[in-house]
Amino acid sequence: VQLQASGGGLVQAGGSLRLSCAASGRTFSTYSMGWFRQAPGKEREFVAAISRSGGNTYYADSVKGRFTISRDNAKRTVTLQMISLKPEDTAVYYCAADRLSNFVGSSATVRPSTYDYWGQGTLVTVSS
Repeated sequence: VQLQASGGGLVQAGGSLRLSCAASGRTFSTYSMGWFRQAPGKEREFVAAISRSGGNTYYADSVKGRFTISRDNAKRTVTLQMISLKPEDTAVYYCAADRLSNFVGSSATVRPSTYDYWGQGTLVTVSS
């Protein structure tokens, strides 16, 4: 599967952004999906994940209550709605696909190595 992330940009603190990830291929519904981010000089970190059907979601503590992950299997897209953005949310955001896991929320969910396919990233900059 090929992934294309979009929707990044510059926003003031407290603002909102909506990231989208479009997938190619007819097997999108067989992948759990995740969002990760990487700030300059830092390691890639987990943000959110959603199971194949969308019935199970999982969030990093740092974004819980502010970010919402969702998916539309018919359109082969996964979305990350971000509100109340903070300067520390500034990073390149990546979507990723996991072939094997259905449940999200285990220790494997937050590991980048769990995911088989990655999009190219979209930059989110939050100004103070």
